[in-house]
Amino acid sequence: MSLWSAATLLFLVLDPVGNVPLFASVLARVSPTKRFRVLIRELLIALGVLVVFLLVGAQTLQLLHIQEPALTIAGGVILLMIAVRMIFPPEHGLFGNDDEGHPLVFPLAVPLIAGPSALATVLLFVAREPGMLLKWLLAVGMAWAASAVILLLSSPIGRFIGKRGAAAVQRLMGMVLTVIAVQMLLDGLETFLGP
Repeated sequence: MSLWSAATLLFLVLDPVGNVPLFASVLARVSPTKRFRVLIRELLIALGVLVVFLLVGAQTLQLLHIQEPALTIAGGVILLMIAVRMIFPPEHGLFGNDDEGHPLVFPLAVPLIAGPSALATVLLFVAREPGMLLKWLLAVGMAWAASAVILLLSSPIGRFIGKRGAAAVQRLMGMVLTVIAVQMLLDGLETFLGP
């Protein structure tokens, strides 16, 4: 696999365009002066998670005796929990009142950017060509940078669609995430149970 094809594949898996409405709705409660800093922080955390997983993910999973189906199922469960809260948001906000509603690692950095699919993809890169670590690091960097540019525009897009539009998009994305979460659970179970 070439550098460009790996970066393109990871970019598609990161799905920044699909995450724009979700980012806009999650960041709507963050004050406009802090929104950019929070988004940059979450993007950098996601990049760190992807790089760490690229470097030591396979060894860590082997050390802990965690198989790929367990990773997929766990990701599906977490996404399902997020999706239900998006469709039926609690009175105190989607992610509570901690830190004035600022997301920290969860859910923006992990699992929305560096989610199970992205982590499995970087594991696949290393598994196929373990000697090409520099190429995989460049691919991760390129895909992350392209995603970051798109996600940095999520707040202006959120302002454009407004509070009611963001609420509608949040519920719609919650339904979409529910389907994705269930599919992840099914994929994990299918892999675990075999053909």
